[in-house]
Amino acid sequence: MFSDYQLPIFSCFFLFIAMLGYWVSLAFPKNKTSFTLSRVTTLFSNLLFGLTLIIRWWNEGYFPLSNLYESLIFLSWGISTIHLFVEFRTQSRLIGAISAPIIFFISGFSSLTLPIEMQKALPLVPSLQSNWLMMHVSMMMVSYATLIIGSLLSILYLAFTLFKKKKVNVEKTTTNILTVQQSSISSQSPILQTIDIWSYRIIGLGFPFLTIGIISGAVWANEAWGSYWSWDPKETWALITWLIFAVYLHSRLLKGWQGTKAASLGSCGFFVIWICYLGVNFLGKGLHSYGWVLN
Repeated sequence: MFSDYQLPIFSCFFLFIAMLGYWVSLAFPKNKTSFTLSRVTTLFSNLLFGLTLIIRWWNEGYFPLSNLYESLIFLSWGISTIHLFVEFRTQSRLIGAISAPIIFFISGFSSLTLPIEMQKALPLVPSLQSNWLMMHVSMMMVSYATLIIGSLLSILYLAFTLFKKKKVNVEKTTTNILTVQQSSISSQSPILQTIDIWSYRIIGLGFPFLTIGIISGAVWANEAWGSYWSWDPKETWALITWLIFAVYLHSRLLKGWQGTKAASLGSCGFFVIWICYLGVNFLGKGLHSYGWVLN
């Protein structure tokens, strides 16, 4: 019988196969076997992540989001779930090609890099035995998983746009002079429209979760520390993350932004999320610091 520490390692193995399969399917579009294999291995790794969380929940008696290791496993499960859903709806291999490496990195970091002490589930102190805290952490992790996929699609949109803009048609004229013509990108390109629409939908889905997570965190902070907001580095960056995606949605809904402008703003959110989630925790000093990289 495998332990809850071993299951994520197996997930890493399956994700590595999925990642290679997605890349092969892009290189050889007619090869449907690699795409099918990638979807199956991604689904299997998703189930292993979910099983890991269930086992820890059963063993410890509380929802497994009490430390960095568990939150990374939950994040891997969340991203892979959204990835599979979007892939099922769009039947696009591009989603897996960009999300599988991210999930592989997260699961590998949590299972193979974190010290064993940080992977162990410890009894919760009274201040952490709060429904508001569980609501806060779970909503934040769901929002991170959702917004990461949405912002990844924005990055993908920019990458496609840049590629198409740099693509040139070289024609040999009757005088043997090479004429280079810049090819234009069509705003009606179906693949770009699909990426843009799904990026907007997923970010729109993740933003309410982020809002609920921040509000519930403030309520819990008042219960635990007597203050709704203390401008802790984590709180500050959570607010920055919220503002970036709020501006993104405002620009799309009221200003009519779409395409490159919206994708540029959504892409910034990808990096801000990682600063908020991991950068502040490891490199900053505050109530949310793990103190592993810098003390």
